[in-house]
Amino acid sequence: MNRVLAPDRLATLVGDFPRSPAYRGLRQALQELIGDGRIPLDTRLPSERAVSEALGVSRNTVTRAYADLVAAGFATARQGAGTFATVPLDRRRAHDHALHAVGTAPSSGVAIDLNCAAGAATPGVAAAYARALEALPAYLASDGYLPSGLPALRARVAAMYAQRDLPTTPEQIVITSGALSAIAIIARALSRPGDRLMIESPVYSNAIEALRLGGARLVSAPMGDPLGEDGWDLAAIEATLRQTSPRLAYLIPDFQNPTGFLMGETQRAHYAAALRATRTIAIVDETLQSTCLSDAPMPASFAAFAADAFTIGSASKRCWGGLRVGWIRAPREHIERLIATRVQMDLGSSLFDQLVVAEMLDAHGTLAARRAQMRERRDTLAQALREHLPDWRFRLPEGGLSLWVRMPHGSATALAADVERKGVYLAPGPVFNVEGGNDQWLRIPYAKPEDLLLQAVWVMAETWKAHPRDARHQRDAARRLIA
Repeated sequence: MNRVLAPDRLATLVGDFPRSPAYRGLRQALQELIGDGRIPLDTRLPSERAVSEALGVSRNTVTRAYADLVAAGFATARQGAGTFATVPLDRRRAHDHALHAVGTAPSSGVAIDLNCAAGAATPGVAAAYARALEALPAYLASDGYLPSGLPALRARVAAMYAQRDLPTTPEQIVITSGALSAIAIIARALSRPGDRLMIESPVYSNAIEALRLGGARLVSAPMGDPLGEDGWDLAAIEATLRQTSPRLAYLIPDFQNPTGFLMGETQRAHYAAALRATRTIAIVDETLQSTCLSDAPMPASFAAFAADAFTIGSASKRCWGGLRVGWIRAPREHIERLIATRVQMDLGSSLFDQLVVAEMLDAHGTLAARRAQMRERRDTLAQALREHLPDWRFRLPEGGLSLWVRMPHGSATALAADVERKGVYLAPGPVFNVEGGNDQWLRIPYAKPEDLLLQAVWVMAETWKAHPRDARHQRDAARRLIA
């Protein structure tokens, strides 16, 4: 049954909207109300005549506003039924690479999205927003465009690196609109169409497309045994570097996404030497560096071993995904090129969000609380998998936000499609591989609340019971029985 929005309630919600021209102001007000959920999806909007009377505007104004709302994808007109609130299809997507089909309700009534390895905001974010709002007036007299970033935030980020024994000046920092924007800026600034760019395999899916923005050809270097201890197959990486001579190499040394491996300092030194031998520049993704779940000290930043490396950080995993603020730490001689490339893509990150992140980086104790919560959720997910899916195998990572899980047989893509119909959305292995491999692997994040993780595992286990085994697995099982 659809909800119905009364004309007087609509008038209260839109308030004193801009009326020059009135149709545009009304459309913008309604779009904002629908977009942030104050007018729920599938709510039937009042008739044009009723809205005209409630707001004291002409009916033509309401007709034009409704038509523009439909054209923007924030409403749909159903003949004989009225106009209903909706959102554009792409606004409903929440997957790292591609999410479930829109418009199909799960048969179970459950809706648990484990595509995205992110959770709710860190405690203290709301208070940081309040403090940032108090600081904002001091910046309103300026034009607000800061292509290199808010000076106060650049100084705080530089200080973070210095605390990790990596001397950094604020002039080496460029603030970006999230980590993916940082990746795209570097790739575009440093590569030309046709250049080779080496990436890990498997690797963070969204980074694949961001790295292609410079026109580079991606060359994959396989990670080591996902269930082993080494993580990186340095011999294979060296061979790939020698054979392909890539211009750039993208790596995630801190709790690699999706495998969760942490690169030790000996490995970092070895890897950096291999990059120097082929004059390959490292793009180092440290967005998960703050997600360490143990008390052990973190290794030195990869840039401590590779002076020409470009390092990427982000507030999304540290604070909240809704804060689209990232940064690049770069050699000083490349900063002007990065900024020149950046302004071709956008003129700067949200100044207000930068103020919020600056407040969060000054806050103490928030990371400890976040780590305790993530450690408990990781252990809850691991125990549930061991109990309900004992044949599935995984390493327990010391950080990151997900488990990289191997099914004993079958297709992860097929299983993900099956559990999707029951309302649990998973990212199968091929999403994280340029060539589409790893189809016996699933990335299962543990950033969600424990009750949702337990419910998701139960759905996976029930689905797995009916999941057909492939012919090879059946033959191997038969041989064991005969033996």
